[in-house]
Order: sequence, then C-alpha cells, then structure tokens
Amino acid sequence: MNVQKAIRSALLAALFSLAALPARADDPPSKETGELSWYKGNTHTHTLWSDGDAAPEVAADWYKAHGYDFLVLSDHNILSEGERWVPVGEEKKDRVRPGELARLAERFGSEWVETREVERRREMRLKTLAELRAAFEEPGRFLFLQGEEISDRFDGRPIHLGAVNIERLIRPQGGSSVQDVIRRNLEATMREAERSGRPALVHVNHPNFVWAVTPDDIAQVLEERFFEVHNGHPKVHNEGDEHHPGMEETWDHVLAQRLGVLGGEPLYGLATDDAHNYFADGPQRSNPGRGWIMVRAAALSADDLIRALRAGDFYASSGVDLEDVVAGPESLTVKIATRPGVSYVTRFVGTRLVDGKIGKEGEILAESRDARAAYRFAGDELYVRAVVVSDRRRPNGYPGDDIEKAWVQPVVISRAGK
Repeated sequence: MNVQKAIRSALLAALFSLAALPARADDPPSKETGELSWYKGNTHTHTLWSDGDAAPEVAADWYKAHGYDFLVLSDHNILSEGERWVPVGEEKKDRVRPGELARLAERFGSEWVETREVERRREMRLKTLAELRAAFEEPGRFLFLQGEEISDRFDGRPIHLGAVNIERLIRPQGGSSVQDVIRRNLEATMREAERSGRPALVHVNHPNFVWAVTPDDIAQVLEERFFEVHNGHPKVHNEGDEHHPGMEETWDHVLAQRLGVLGGEPLYGLATDDAHNYFADGPQRSNPGRGWIMVRAAALSADDLIRALRAGDFYASSGVDLEDVVAGPESLTVKIATRPGVSYVTRFVGTRLVDGKIGKEGEILAESRDARAAYRFAGDELYVRAVVVSDRRRPNGYPGDDIEKAWVQPVVISRAGK
C-alpha cells in the first residue's frame, strides 16, 4: 500500500474509532521485562495551528521520517482540536501558498486536503491531533503527546512554558511577578493532570528569549523541575552575552541554590528545536532537528516517558549521541557513540560545598577525551552533571558557536546541612 492510500485508510478508520491499535509482537520491551530502551523526541514544535509555517502533517512527517519516536505539537495557547481554517493565497496574510497546497495533495492524497471558498477566498482546514494520530502513530514506533506552549507575559516580558501530556487547554494564568507567572501556570497544569489522571510535566522555555527569565526566577520556583538548556531558535541566546548568563551557567546557579540554600530538588535540562520553519533552512530560521531529548523508558507510552523524565533518566542533545549513561552511588559514567573523524571532550561539572558554603558554581571537576568517560564522586559536591562537546558544528545550526553537544542530567551528591 502506498503512503497516500495508507494515510487515507487510517483517516477513515479514525472517523469510527480513536481506540489504540493492538501492539505488535516485535514491539520494544515492556516494563514488565525490566528492560529499557532509548526514545528520541521533541517537546517544542510549532505548526500552522499558531505561528509555524507548515501544516501539522508536514511536521509529523518530518519527525517520523528523521527517526524520532515521539513528538509534542506545542502551539501557542491552543490545542490541535476543533475546526480551524487558514487562508490560501499569495498575499502576505495568507498562511498557505498554492504551491504548498499542491505539494500536500501530492504527498498525502487529494482526499486528505480539504478546502473551501469563503467570500471568494480559499481556505484549508487544519488536521486535528486525533487525525494525525490515526495517520502517523504506530505502537512502539511513533507517538504523539498532546502539548501546548503556554504563552504568558509579565511587565512586557514573554514567559513561555511547555506543558507536556495534557488533556485540556491550559489558559495563561498571569501573575504578579515572573516567578508568580511560572508558578501559577505550573500549578494550573498540575491541577489539570490530577483531574485527567494523566501524568504531565512543565518546562520553562528559552529563558533568555528577550532576557525574560533570570536564573533566580527559576531557582525560586522550587516546583519547576525542567527547563530548556538548549533551544534551536536563532533568537533565544543560549550562550548568553556579556550581561546575561548562558543556559549552562543558569543551570549551575539554579542547582547550587536549590541544593545548597533553598532545600529544593534538582533542575533537569531539555534540548528542543522550537521548530517554526519547514520549507527553507538557514541560521536565521527556526528549523526542525536542532535539539532533542533521548529518554530511557520501559516502553514508548506517555506514562513511561513522563515517568522517566521525572526521574531524570534522559539526556539532551544538539547532535551528540550517547550509548549509555550510568549514574551510580559512587560515580557517573558516560559512553559516547562516536563518529569517525569527530573529536569529543566530556566535562564533568559541579558545585562543591566548601566549609559548609557553596563554592564556585559550575566548576569543571574533570575532563576526558575518551569514548567512555567516568568521574568518581569526591563526596563534597552538591551535584555532578556532564556535558559532551564535539568539534563538529551543526550542519544547519543557529548563528554563533552552535557546536554539537549532549547534556547529561545532574546527580545529587549532597545537600547543605546534611
């Protein structure tokens, strides 16, 4: 069966039932076996449902074709549900060009593309998440988690949060400060998760976008456990500047404050691409594939993925692949899936307690150029995390020093006063 016929058949089936398909005999191991597998995913993706430039099926097709196992469509303050039509034409206000409409029909079949005429203007209907699930999901191979980019503001600054695996829309909650906005939206998402019975999580998106969220803002909201250490959009300032810390500096500050002063839990770092642009590549565009997470879970299911993320059993990447990460009681070990002709350095980073006080934040504790790098804990560290840096620049990176990296989640070693 060709792709067009397969998609049409799946769509027709969705009209009668949205039930999950039966599992295949060759699916990845389940949690009952005790075996774990790595799953690649992106939790920050835009489409024509908000300010992306492509239909949602174009995004789904791209990620599935490029080896992703799961995807979150996270459009601004909207879910991919209900009836929504977008204008087709050559004018600036038109969302879909006629040529793209023709390519959609060629790729997915003429029956897939729905158009109408309204006051002599042509419009195209956007596919819902339910339709996308019927067309693209495969048990054990590709999964959607419903999501939203909660796009709020405080004092003119954009405060954006990624809500993952939600059932209903979370409306921006507002607040009296940046911290209050983060906390109120996080609490609203957790209330929705409790109501629905579905596990969910929230991550702070691109803190340095318009320099909106400071390290102390994140540190003080102890309930927030996730943030984007890397975002592939060209305007998010991952590296900081002479007046603002970069995302790794932010991470180390938050970890030091939470574990050394505030009595909180560690913060975990995600990488996302924040894709908006699918039809033209370039450093000034926000293209798919610039950042992702690899989650080690029992199965490709929402419950198992969220459970592993909450436990910190994942790493973030902008191009470096890891074969294994082992965080034991005495050491942290990273094994790199090396590429020919590429050099790597693994840096173990942490913050020590010195005479009961926080030492230098984000100190490089050790470095290794081996494919298998290990660091043995001294015992005076609050935490230890690892970052693997290659000498390979991303083929389609954002402006600046966009070198392929991987970020390993922090291991808590000690806490102040304990």
